[in-house]
Amino acid sequence: MAVPLFNLAPNLTISKLCFGTMTFGEQNSLQESFRLLDKAFDSGINFFDSAEMYPVPQCEETQGRSEEYLGRWIKHRKIPREHLVLATKVTGPSGQMTWIRGGPECLDAKNISEAIDNSLLRLHTDYIDLLQIHWPDRYVPMFGEIEYDPKRQYASTPIEEQLRAFTRAVDAGKVRYIGLSNETPYGVMKFLQVADRIGGRPNIISVQNSYNLLCRTFDSALAECCDHERIFLLAYSPLAMGILSGKYFASD
Repeated sequence: MAVPLFNLAPNLTISKLCFGTMTFGEQNSLQESFRLLDKAFDSGINFFDSAEMYPVPQCEETQGRSEEYLGRWIKHRKIPREHLVLATKVTGPSGQMTWIRGGPECLDAKNISEAIDNSLLRLHTDYIDLLQIHWPDRYVPMFGEIEYDPKRQYASTPIEEQLRAFTRAVDAGKVRYIGLSNETPYGVMKFLQVADRIGGRPNIISVQNSYNLLCRTFDSALAECCDHERIFLLAYSPLAMGILSGKYFASD
């Protein structure tokens, strides 16, 4: 049975299952990646997600390979671009990944523009259907942290600057829609508030956050925000990094 389809936004019909490419170039070779992509596409999946920092674990030698492998698959298989929905993510501040734009220290307009152009090259495409901020420019508890510590807050790039950079990318035809990732209710509502103040653009249509039986933080305030504002959850790590599959349990 083919994977059912869903309208994520006007003129953006996606399969209800999205295929993530986080392991391409690290755990999966190019040949393995092609086989996995073939299986997904043949099963009716048209929605593929990546990120400029992938694969993980991240390192300088492999950075960008996940997007590159996905782009090479599209080109090699000669798949019409309109038959695919491509999503990727721009890296937020990171003092550790110095090979990505020197850090980056922030996610300002210059970093956003550079990230988009590099992703387009690796993906062998003229446009990205859904561009997401991988994690906020500001401090928020994430990746397992659950308690907010106001003492850890630092100066961050204004959301208006980020939104205007995304708007320029949309106007240039490089990006169709914008999404957030690893965001909080405050962050989602702040992006919408600022977008409304500067003219209602660009459209924020999704938030990609962890959601599984061991992580249900979305179910409280963030679910209310997304319901009222018509923003869709793209749930990542549905098996809690493989824990819920049982593969880490020792056999008798």
